[in-house]
Amino acid sequence: MSQRTRKVGSTGRFGPRYGVSVRRRIGSVETKQRKWHACPECTKPRVRRVSTGIYRCRSCGLEFASGAYYPTPVEK
Repeated sequence: MSQRTRKVGSTGRFGPRYGVSVRRRIGSVETKQRKWHACPECTKPRVRRVSTGIYRCRSCGLEFASGAYYPTPVEK
């Protein structure tokens, strides 16, 4: 099996298509959206993306809407 994603990560599925700059941009967004994020309620880093713009904290169970790809910080 080929080692297609060793350097390029999740964008290896595109192969040579769409150009390098587009694939790099997609790769940076995808790595940021799959990270654990801090919960606005309990401040623990246990928030994951459920669907587009919907996030759920696995610690306190808070479900909230925010940015499409990653939660944007809320100003208080």
